[in-house]
Amino acid sequence: MKRWQDVSKELLLATAQLEEDQRDSIIDTVERLLDERDILQREMFPPFTPEEEVAGRDLVALEKQVLQSLTLYSKRIRADISATQSKKEHMKNYVNPYGKVTRDGRFYDTKQ
Repeated sequence: MKRWQDVSKELLLATAQLEEDQRDSIIDTVERLLDERDILQREMFPPFTPEEEVAGRDLVALEKQVLQSLTLYSKRIRADISATQSKKEHMKNYVNPYGKVTRDGRFYDTKQ
């Protein structure tokens, strides 16, 4: 359980980093840590000692923080992807303003 707690804290630290230039390495780290936690979870079997039960209660609170942190991190990534796609679309419209012209020569305004 101690290793699980250490990995969870590492996850919190990894998802707290906001540098976009290191995002790929952070995602690799998060995936590695989640895989490690998956393996550790399979190794936990009851009956638990009283010390392990106390540590387990602490882990439940830590798990809520990890879940919130991972959710927030994935939302940030999704927002950046959406912003990038929007920029690409705007750039395409800027480069080719007549791209939405129909075959009969009329301009079809999609923003109505």
